[in-house]
Amino acid sequence: MIGTIKNWAGNYEYSTANVYYPKTTDEVQTLVKRLKKLRVLGSRHSFNGIADSTDNLISLEQFEPTVSINHEQRSVTISGNVTYRDLCPLLHCEGFALHNLASLPHISVVGACITATHGSGIRNQTLSTAISGLEIVTGNGDLVQLSREQDGEQFDGAVINLGGLGVIVKLTLDLLSAFEMSQSVYEHLPVARVDAHFDEIMASAYSVSLFTDWQHDYFDQVWVKRRQSDSISGKAQSDFFGATPATKQMHPIAQLSGEPCTVQFGIPGHWYERLPHFRGDATPSAGNELQSEYFVAREHAVAALRAVSSLRQQFAPHLLVSEIRTIAADNLWLSPCYHRDSVAIHFTWKPDWSAVREVLPLIEAQLAPFNARLHWGKLFTMSPGRIRSGYEKLPEFRQLLRQFDPNGKSRNAFLDTILDG
Repeated sequence: MIGTIKNWAGNYEYSTANVYYPKTTDEVQTLVKRLKKLRVLGSRHSFNGIADSTDNLISLEQFEPTVSINHEQRSVTISGNVTYRDLCPLLHCEGFALHNLASLPHISVVGACITATHGSGIRNQTLSTAISGLEIVTGNGDLVQLSREQDGEQFDGAVINLGGLGVIVKLTLDLLSAFEMSQSVYEHLPVARVDAHFDEIMASAYSVSLFTDWQHDYFDQVWVKRRQSDSISGKAQSDFFGATPATKQMHPIAQLSGEPCTVQFGIPGHWYERLPHFRGDATPSAGNELQSEYFVAREHAVAALRAVSSLRQQFAPHLLVSEIRTIAADNLWLSPCYHRDSVAIHFTWKPDWSAVREVLPLIEAQLAPFNARLHWGKLFTMSPGRIRSGYEKLPEFRQLLRQFDPNGKSRNAFLDTILDG
């Protein structure tokens, strides 16, 4: 056990000094059987209390990290403490890749997947959809295995579980063949062109992200990530829907140096060196920041962006940057992209929660007509009832929690509020 700790950004302090560091699955089972209440810490990249506990925290940080690749099944099984930064180079050396990555590789695979973290691309689903198997220490201390192939609907409910099912000690992921990519950044994409050609712009490459501070009649930057096998690849086009190629290495937050970011200018590289925005050996984003994110159906993208833009004078003083990404629909019960192709509207805020807390209700009200869902690991003020209305499988998820954790050992204030108000 050690003293109280904070999350990655430093904005959230966990509520207990009782932090346990088991080294094996057997030790996890012993702890779970002994402790009355617990939550699991990952890489601590969440900005809210989703992983918090007033009683006990378990971290798998001292687990021996394991990566086992099954070449025949094109899958990899990893221990619950492995990060994307550790995993991806190993996969590439064996000729494999993951279908997508988040903007930073520093995060744990388990933590990212159980909170529905994502990258971009109209054909790319959340990172969670790569999961084909789970090994969980449940609330009774039992070791349970679930697979997509054998457990069907229950598996769809268990993947994005918000830490409520127990301690995930192993995870199996589907793999693709390794591929090469290039990344180009463009500046000053006219808003009018986005309004008229949103789907075409977002479908123009394997992954596309728009960045804006909402203060101009253009999007400040467009990050375009192309597979080298795609018909349009290589060096940056001289014109991208009216945007022009950046002339220097860019950072999404324009006033910051582009040095921590992955290589741009259309220079080819390995998939894991281009899909994230930030290098694994550098501080991602601003570091000291807050984040929020909301998802709407892709068909409502332009209208939702206009609705948010109408509030720009209210929230702009507190904003560092916004990112717009697309994610394909999936069947995972608590996914913000459940049964709908989606657009994610992300906000990176200055580290002033009192100010951000005042503007989030305004943004959420503007997005309410579009049945906006939220990112589970980020900041929001949406009411529990409003949240629940966006997830039709929540009743079934409650039953799943009772099955895996009948005494509510892994429940916390965050889950109680979401599930029960």
